Amino acid sequence: MEPAEMNTIPNGKGHEAGEDTTVTAIKAQSEDAAQELVPNSTENTSTARTAHNVDANLAESSEFLSKADEKKTPRFTDFEGKTSFGMSVFNLGNAIMGSGILGLAYAMANTGIVLFVILLTAVAGLSSYSIHLLLKSSGVVGIRAYEQLGYRAFGTPGKMAAGIAITLQNIGAMSSYLYIVKYEFPLVIQAFLNTDNITGAWYLNGNYLVVIVSCSIILPLALMKQLGYLGYTSGFSLSCMVFFLIAVIYKKFQVPCPFVDFSHNKTVVSFNTSVADPGGVHMTPEDDPACTPRMFNINSQTAYTVPILAFAFVCHPEVLPIYTELRNPTKTKMQHVSNISIGVMYVMYLLAALFGYLTFIDKVEAELLHTYSRIDPYDTLILCVRVAVLTAVTLTVPIVLFPVRRAIQHLFFANKTFWWPRHIAIAVTLLALINLLVIFAPNILGIFGVIGATSAPCLIFIFPAVFYIRIVPEEEEPLRSFPKILAACFAFLGVLFMIMSLSFIIIDWTSGNSKGSSGH
Repeated sequence: MEPAEMNTIPNGKGHEAGEDTTVTAIKAQSEDAAQELVPNSTENTSTARTAHNVDANLAESSEFLSKADEKKTPRFTDFEGKTSFGMSVFNLGNAIMGSGILGLAYAMANTGIVLFVILLTAVAGLSSYSIHLLLKSSGVVGIRAYEQLGYRAFGTPGKMAAGIAITLQNIGAMSSYLYIVKYEFPLVIQAFLNTDNITGAWYLNGNYLVVIVSCSIILPLALMKQLGYLGYTSGFSLSCMVFFLIAVIYKKFQVPCPFVDFSHNKTVVSFNTSVADPGGVHMTPEDDPACTPRMFNINSQTAYTVPILAFAFVCHPEVLPIYTELRNPTKTKMQHVSNISIGVMYVMYLLAALFGYLTFIDKVEAELLHTYSRIDPYDTLILCVRVAVLTAVTLTVPIVLFPVRRAIQHLFFANKTFWWPRHIAIAVTLLALINLLVIFAPNILGIFGVIGATSAPCLIFIFPAVFYIRIVPEEEEPLRSFPKILAACFAFLGVLFMIMSLSFIIIDWTSGNSKGSSGH
């Protein structure tokens, strides 16, 4: 039997301390309501007991819209914060760390080292600022749900826009992760078996493998009631990417430059031979122009790297759910979680891009591991790295699924308490839909590219800025104050990124290429 309904989150103003009403008043109204509220022994109980239903609703409203670091009325996705600081860092870091890290070396090859560092640093700072805007808006009204911030700022249209953007963005991300599993997992198994002949064996069929991985690994993790429980798997996922990073650094000192493709290896006695130019002057590999890294590089592909870097730190749909479950949550503490996660990912991104680029210079491919396979497709270390990357990508899917389920519940079941059958049904339905897309609609990635180019700038740049401008009262920050002008400029920057990304996708479609894809 489905639990009783709860009142929706009001679209109201902030409350003063004297306006707080008591939880015990609501306890007196009904037993069910009492089970859904967090007791607060410090509040005055006499006033609310005389007001019955009207004051009970006001008490729930006041309790929910109290300061962000106080206990509040739990709803279907709100829990008493029990997740530690470290686990929260792991979860947010795992949400940031997508498959885009494999393409950053290619991005550096098309920008040069110095320009890449400048762009990556700017994007990391902008992402941290964007999270600051979200947390500031959340703190003003005491709401820790992206969709409800939209409702507070623009009513139902704002709530719908935020929920739809989160759903489409994260479904696209999960689909791209499962595409990697579908196409890479069979190749890894085939390489470990050291066979070039593709047989009809089921374990080399990507469709079977993606379903097995979804049912045996992703689904059990996605059924967790709280996001905080995934901190351990997120830590393991990040350790897999650390292994990837160590391997990239190690290979820089093992792979000679210029490298020779595996198809030519049989005719080459040694990589460390001198290279002769047409004029007969002998050059060592270190003197070869093809082995000289560039500090700045502007070419026809440079502009394509801007959207890849701009979306490298996409984690905003996960910020508020992680904030909700943080133990003893405060805005400052959650900002520290975000800054540490972004800082760690920044270092990993920079090192992976730098050493990947220095290994292959201009011959690096858009997918770094494919470049290593050109040297030796049966290299045991690289095969282990590919398994680690597959593991990390697989363990990221449950993290990304949580905000989608949260958005669906806010959009369609906002008045309902937590109910296990609904919780399970949404997860199963989402995974089934994504598996069907991956198996039967391989060309759907192009559509998700457009969706990502539209929803990602909204979630990272536009929504946090406009929510901040609308939610923070003018008495605290006038419309022409520096913080709100800066937020308006930030939203305008998001519009520019959206236009740029969509333009590159249209150019790719008309030219038959696929360069301007998102990096997450």
